[in-house]
Amino acid sequence: MQKIYRFPILGIAIFVVLFGTSRLSGFQIHVESALVTVPVIVSDLQGRFIPELKADDFRLFHDGAPEKISLFLTSDEPFKIALLLDTSMSTTTVLGKIQKAARRFLLQMRPNDLAMVVSFDSEVRVLCPLSSDRRELEKAIETAETRGSGTKLRDAILQIQNRFRSFSGRKAIVLLTDGDDHGSVVKAPELRDAVLSSGTLIYSIFYSIDYRELMKELGAPPRMPSSSRKVQETNAIWAEQERKSSLYLQDLAELSAGRFYRSKVTEFDQAFKQISDELHSQYLIGFYPDRSKLDGNLHSLSVQVNLPGVTVRSRPNYKSQ
Repeated sequence: MQKIYRFPILGIAIFVVLFGTSRLSGFQIHVESALVTVPVIVSDLQGRFIPELKADDFRLFHDGAPEKISLFLTSDEPFKIALLLDTSMSTTTVLGKIQKAARRFLLQMRPNDLAMVVSFDSEVRVLCPLSSDRRELEKAIETAETRGSGTKLRDAILQIQNRFRSFSGRKAIVLLTDGDDHGSVVKAPELRDAVLSSGTLIYSIFYSIDYRELMKELGAPPRMPSSSRKVQETNAIWAEQERKSSLYLQDLAELSAGRFYRSKVTEFDQAFKQISDELHSQYLIGFYPDRSKLDGNLHSLSVQVNLPGVTVRSRPNYKSQ
């Protein structure tokens, strides 16, 4: 495994440690880490992941110009995974199946991988912090229960994005939800910007809820529409809501170089297997942009691999901070 690091702020950091202040002799010292990380998935034309690539096999382009790769981590590096479970009232009929699939997902983790379990409804709850203890993680999944009428999906994603900023290496969010946000403080554009400035992959598993079955389970059977036209209108409203939710989740996944899955609850194992295989085949490269690029604007990224007949997937751009 090959790792390449560059530390352009080392001298400043030592200076600050020695003198113990950020303001010396009348001038301000700013210490910033501007490393931009780029998760990369490489596969052949049949979709099989390509392992054992070296740093020299990759070429990184920043706003169309070649960029020096300063960080390279192979697929052997451990992963940090946040498992986000929607526990809003809309999941009442499916939460048990979600929990079973999530526990089986843990079995696919490598011994050095770390995971955390988070539930979200009217509140965001960390049920288990980052841990490699499978029993502890399984117990956390079992404690998840439906609560409240809210679904703070955006708040949950942003909270984990912020937590992961302090961790280096390969990171991913695996999100299970019916996708409809209710009550988040974080607005959709704000979360989109956070994803653009982060190197954390987002894998969204979106599933549909039968609203008739849900209302029956909650003890409030819906009043049947008086005509077939009313039935069609109700179904159309529900379908449009799901369409908008799934498009937003798909957008977040693509911005991060992750994936979006639309899955039946009974088919979660298949989605989890695909996510696990991809996570354990991912490379992570990084670079330090020129200071002129630290302008808060959107910048394009592209990655090439010096091999014929391969497909490369990476985050298409980033937003500097």
